[in-house]
Amino acid sequence: MKRLLVYSHDTYGLGNVRRMLAVSEYLLDVIPDLSILLITGSPVIHSLRLPEKLDYIKLPCLHRVGRGEYTTRYLSASLDDVIRLRADLIRAAVAGFRPDLFLVDKKPLGVKAELAPAFQAIDRLTTRTVLVLRDILDDPTEIRSNWRRYGHDRAMDQHYDEVLVLGERRIFDPVVEYGFSANAAAKTVFCGYIRRASSPSNRNEVRKRLGITDAERLVLVTPGGGHDGYEVMEAFLRGRRDDAANAGFRSVVVCGPEMPVRDREALRSRTADDPGVDFFESTGEMPDLMSASDLVVAMGGYNTICEILSLEKAAVIVPRCRPTEEQWMRAERMSRLGLIRAIHPDKLTPALLMSAVRDGLVQQSARCVRPHIDLDGLPRVAARVSSLLHTGGQDERNGEG
Repeated sequence: MKRLLVYSHDTYGLGNVRRMLAVSEYLLDVIPDLSILLITGSPVIHSLRLPEKLDYIKLPCLHRVGRGEYTTRYLSASLDDVIRLRADLIRAAVAGFRPDLFLVDKKPLGVKAELAPAFQAIDRLTTRTVLVLRDILDDPTEIRSNWRRYGHDRAMDQHYDEVLVLGERRIFDPVVEYGFSANAAAKTVFCGYIRRASSPSNRNEVRKRLGITDAERLVLVTPGGGHDGYEVMEAFLRGRRDDAANAGFRSVVVCGPEMPVRDREALRSRTADDPGVDFFESTGEMPDLMSASDLVVAMGGYNTICEILSLEKAAVIVPRCRPTEEQWMRAERMSRLGLIRAIHPDKLTPALLMSAVRDGLVQQSARCVRPHIDLDGLPRVAARVSSLLHTGGQDERNGEG
């Protein structure tokens, strides 16, 4: 039985842990005799669907309050004390689980260098190490400065056998933009985006359950985890109310599990007298709801974008641009390629959003040809992980997957 230890960066939203769970589930499906231990501080890990042969260690929660700035989320202890506790737990997991491979999400040294003690333990084992990066992390100037300041660039050189990028080089090349060293560049593999699909039967079942006919068009509004999604959803509902032709399509709005109660209840009250809107606090059926829709209004998180691209949905994206610029950078670059429509949050108005929704529905109805996007990230990650687990990772890399 091969053992895989997965570290999920987890201080804001659900995106990181959901992405690493998608990777883990695929690995369990295609690699025989694999056991996975996930280390995460996600406050909702217990409510997520977990695959068989995966267990987890829950770290004390942190909360990101700015670029590289964190606080404790629940414990009445100093940040330094909680980081030490998290680091001790991670190191103990390495020493006790003795993984064949350590898969690290996003930050080469973890939050506040909490992985440093774990790497000291790994140095005494035969564990191979892989860093998994999503396509875009943040503005290049900020990442270069942060990685130099906290030693992430040195860690990538010294501690990792491979760096796997879940994206396409033509959309964003972190090797160039973030100034990878020659050593880090040589071990970087571009794997493509993650395919997240839903079956046509699920689409039909969801539409039937919602009472939506084949002739009706459905707009799904989702802010992902929902922590800071109120403004986008409120603008949509206000625009729908002000649009005299709002009966032209149905809407489903999903707040997300991390939306504050006050915001969620305010949105619920806005939908109470509109029979054309179905309201959900959260759902475990997001891919199926997305499949059932004709257009998606969302923020610009990595997982949401992958679901939209996988299902070839028309989309209007209003990304987060603070405290990091990752979502806006992704949305703006993909908008230039014609993959989505992007609205900068500082320019968001109900009228502008509704106009973009109507234009997107027209485009979807016309079945316009979409640019190709590489969505084979999961099988390529699996191939690299399997190689490292079974052959030591010494075979040739092709650089683009």
